[in-house]
Amino acid sequence: MTISQELLSILACPNCKGELVLLADGSGLVCEACRLRYPVRDGIPVMLVDEAEKLD
Repeated sequence: MTISQELLSILACPNCKGELVLLADGSGLVCEACRLRYPVRDGIPVMLVDEAEKLD
């Protein structure tokens, strides 16, 4: 299951309110400003800062 463009257009990073980019494999959403990756589980984005993974 993929995330619709409509949903992507309204989602924002809960940490900085920045833009999110869907990874090519659909496994997560990345905020380039915060360098955080939010997981997507069963087609549902988990938009919790505590669940986000810090990118290098």
